[in-house]
Amino acid sequence: MKPDILTLQRQYTGLILPGQCRDVTILRPMDHQDQTPRIGVPYRTRKEEVRTGTDKIEKYLEAVRDAGGQPVPISLAASPGGLARLASSLDGIVLAGSPADVDPSRYGAPRHAKCAEADDDRERIDFALLELCLAARKPVLAICYGIQSLNVFLSGTLIQDVPAEIGARIVHSNDSEAVPDTFHGIAIETGSRIGKMVGSRETMVNSSHHQAVLVPGNGLRITARAPDGVIEAVEWIGDENWVVGVQWHPERMMESDSLGRALLFGSLVKEAAMRRARAAL
Repeated sequence: MKPDILTLQRQYTGLILPGQCRDVTILRPMDHQDQTPRIGVPYRTRKEEVRTGTDKIEKYLEAVRDAGGQPVPISLAASPGGLARLASSLDGIVLAGSPADVDPSRYGAPRHAKCAEADDDRERIDFALLELCLAARKPVLAICYGIQSLNVFLSGTLIQDVPAEIGARIVHSNDSEAVPDTFHGIAIETGSRIGKMVGSRETMVNSSHHQAVLVPGNGLRITARAPDGVIEAVEWIGDENWVVGVQWHPERMMESDSLGRALLFGSLVKEAAMRRARAAL
């Protein structure tokens, strides 16, 4: 069961933005001695944040809680200074999926007719968080839109519409959140982080996307592909920091699924806890 507004208010204090209405806030952590790893989760889009609050990111927040972390929703209206202060209190981040697409101009491509509208606020927040977390070596789990955002931040490029650009050998999206996800197999690179997690070179994942990584960004290694060659996972190799991007939606998978919410979110929270412990030395 998701927490009600009173529970959220006990966990966070609201910082009202100049010129904004009362329900548009940056969430700022209250002073406490809790050692639970704090994991930031940006809203999917600014429009959803204003209209529905945390409803559309609740599965991500729930997955963080179930893994032993404290989820911290991050407003897409945050100022640069406010975001930097909040990020300094976090131990890791989850970059969630989104109905938006990353603006193709960010990777030097003309807009495809099937490319969805961009969300400038989401891109600004994602890129700022990635810059801060990579500099501070805080772990990152980037999911669906998140892996695409991570890739473009690191100067990679995207397939703007998988069916239109490479064909439809595999169904990667049902085009609706109202129907069950489709599943397909992936081939995993030996020695990769997800390969070590699952202990196998093949597994099944859900799929709900129409874009994908084309050329990996600087410092990213491809770690899984679908049978049609679509990149399904990447990881950061620029240093020892734990940064994993996946094209599927682990927050919507069962705990029994090999690369579902328990394993991926559990690994993120574990890495965040270890990072917090090292920082305290």
